[in-house]
Amino acid sequence: MKRLTLAILIGSLFVAPLRGEEPATSGAALPFDLPAPTPEAAAAEATPPAPDAGQTTEPMPAAPEAVTDTAPQTMPEASSSPDAADVSATSTAGAFVPSTVSSITVAQMGQPQGVSLSGGQLQGGVTFTLPTDQVITNAQLALNLRVSPAMAARNATMQLMLNGQPLGTVPLGAAQTDVSHFQLDVPAALMVSNNNISFKIIDGDAQLCQRDLTDKYRVTILPDSRFDLEGQQLNIGADLSHLPRPFFDDMQMTPASIEFAFPAKLSTDSLSAGALVASWFGIQADYRGINFNALHDRLPEKNGILIGHPGEQIGGLSLPQADKPTLQIIDNPANPVYKLLLIVGKDETALRSAAWRVTRGGFNPQSASDVVTPGAIPASQPYDAPRWITTDRPVKLSELIRKDQSLTTTGIWHEPLRVAFRAAPDLFLWDGETIPLRINYRFPSESWIDEENSFLSMTLNNTFLHNLPVNKQGILEQLWHRLGGDARQEHYNMPLEPYMIYGDNQLQLYFNIKPKESAPCSVLLNNNIKSMIDDSSTIDLSHTRHFALLPNLSYFVGASFPFSRLADYSETVLLLPENPSETQIATLLDLAARSGNATGTSLNHNRVVLGVPAGGADLEALRHRDVLVVSGLEQTAFNRTVLNGSPFETQAQSFGVRTPTTWQKAQRWLLGDWNADGLEADRYFSSNEAWRGFVSFRSPWNEDRLVVMAIGSNDDQLSRLHGDLASARINAAIRGDAAIITNENGVRSFRVGPQFPSGQMPPHMMIVWYANQHSGLLAALGLGFAIVAGLLLTAMMKRRARKRLYLDNKK
Repeated sequence: MKRLTLAILIGSLFVAPLRGEEPATSGAALPFDLPAPTPEAAAAEATPPAPDAGQTTEPMPAAPEAVTDTAPQTMPEASSSPDAADVSATSTAGAFVPSTVSSITVAQMGQPQGVSLSGGQLQGGVTFTLPTDQVITNAQLALNLRVSPAMAARNATMQLMLNGQPLGTVPLGAAQTDVSHFQLDVPAALMVSNNNISFKIIDGDAQLCQRDLTDKYRVTILPDSRFDLEGQQLNIGADLSHLPRPFFDDMQMTPASIEFAFPAKLSTDSLSAGALVASWFGIQADYRGINFNALHDRLPEKNGILIGHPGEQIGGLSLPQADKPTLQIIDNPANPVYKLLLIVGKDETALRSAAWRVTRGGFNPQSASDVVTPGAIPASQPYDAPRWITTDRPVKLSELIRKDQSLTTTGIWHEPLRVAFRAAPDLFLWDGETIPLRINYRFPSESWIDEENSFLSMTLNNTFLHNLPVNKQGILEQLWHRLGGDARQEHYNMPLEPYMIYGDNQLQLYFNIKPKESAPCSVLLNNNIKSMIDDSSTIDLSHTRHFALLPNLSYFVGASFPFSRLADYSETVLLLPENPSETQIATLLDLAARSGNATGTSLNHNRVVLGVPAGGADLEALRHRDVLVVSGLEQTAFNRTVLNGSPFETQAQSFGVRTPTTWQKAQRWLLGDWNADGLEADRYFSSNEAWRGFVSFRSPWNEDRLVVMAIGSNDDQLSRLHGDLASARINAAIRGDAAIITNENGVRSFRVGPQFPSGQMPPHMMIVWYANQHSGLLAALGLGFAIVAGLLLTAMMKRRARKRLYLDNKK
């Protein structure tokens, strides 16, 4: 690997400058019109990189033949040496080497709050990675610092180092405001796949023995500080074993964009295979973010994925004729540096098998194609998503952290220990019940630690939980401690309220160690001390139930629920208009990727339906599955059919809330549902011309199922949903059964229609739950029962009195 990295760096020094963007392949051989190469462009081809000392290299492979309209593109012969194949990526005969421009911020490096240096913590740093298929040719660092006034008055400096090499020193008191901006040139040769940038304040001797400087002396590297990078794209070769590269590189820390292309005649099976592959890319992207572009009978300009049946054409490129499901990766005819992945199958079963094979990986090295043997695809069970915390046993915190994380810290100052976990959003507990969180912890045993003022601080989802002390706080325990006994507290049971657990959660633990006033200066920078959270610490959700009121859009945007209840979407229909636009298809792929990211499972058994079916298997599927719809306001007839019987209605270029009937109003009033926002939502719909958002309601095909509809006033608005869902602020504000997003006002949420219970609840417990939910109705029923019983009892007593009086008169 070191030899490969060195070879790439050496090769980057010999790459000729770019003089044009015309591909050097013959223009007549291309399946679409491109300008013919000029002599200047041919002369500007990149030269092969110089080999490492002592390393023999093989000749570069010849340029691949262009794809014709009738046959799939032929593959170049792979080099016999893997290293040589990788190094040859710096230059491909017959193709210009495209340049890339990108940037990566400190926030994208995993520090959304920036990097803070204060008190005795005079140095820090952050690690980041860059895609392996790019060679950086130019780099700059835009550094933004917030310096406290006390620190600025000291005229201290900060030293920067990249991968152990000095970048320079910046003054901390030069700006007139508390925020300073610096621009530094970075030697391109220092930028490699794995990088570390460190910061060190040069004023340590003056502050060495000063305590409690956390708020007074502070420097923060702001999260918008960034590296601006220019580079050249490498040709990694047509090799399935590189997947998910070149379409997505797991070394990339910035959001990725992938293009899918479909034939002129859209088919449900190709769209279903696309949703499956998109969900797998969502799993790979994880926290980085990913979005998709859908092309209709057009080839991607760069890397892309083509899905269709044998012999179909996409932008003039014919998919290979094959009887079995086939995967093939070829050079993009526009520029062989970029690659196209072909997913080909003759029917739904074959395309699903080919798409599922992509998610399995394990391809033989240097294999440009693979014939897939169809087989059984495992089906999901309810709530078995691998990224969701299990609810059948207590879970150790050590099971929830990444492999590169630890529950042990060193020194006085450290980053908080972060334990992230996802949970099913419909976890239910009765009032008064809590979720046990057992923390087993241990502070360092040092005589200079102020045990009275040192704590383990706990927060969950930015909500403060508790400060755990070093020693037990009881009177007897404190007396025993003063007598020299052991009063250390190393265990604590923290009850968590159910409402504190979301679909995506983060528990933070921070050992806030305070030294005594008499502590020597040397201990302030002592990194030999160790604080730890024991591996036996647990969180227990085993006594929770899966039960919730639907519709609730917060469940959908947080965890794609209820569709992710079966994470492979085996009980979900993805419904599109009969002739969906590219934007609508791309939105569907984005939502599929969000689901894969939330659950860790690809949509192996999803089903796509185009248009509302009048009968057959598609209509039967709608009757037995939840439905995720993507549409635009211009699809009036389609929307009217989907919204039939729902609280929403649509007319030509308008969307609104249906006026409830008198009986519906009476039903909701009797059930205690007095907080509907139908009128407010209808007014808001009618007052906005451009908007996008979600609505949710009971399925018109099955009242026990749910429909979630992503819709926009036009395709431009619908395309903005991806950016909206990437915003934590907008995600947190989406709830109810209608969420409307505009550029001017952000998001507004409403609850328009009635909710219905869904989940696991025994019948006798449902009676108690209904009584708890509808206390007003219960009180009214109780009052009515008391009145009726009182009237009956009064009539009965009057009758008995008349009988008694009649007998007395007779006597």
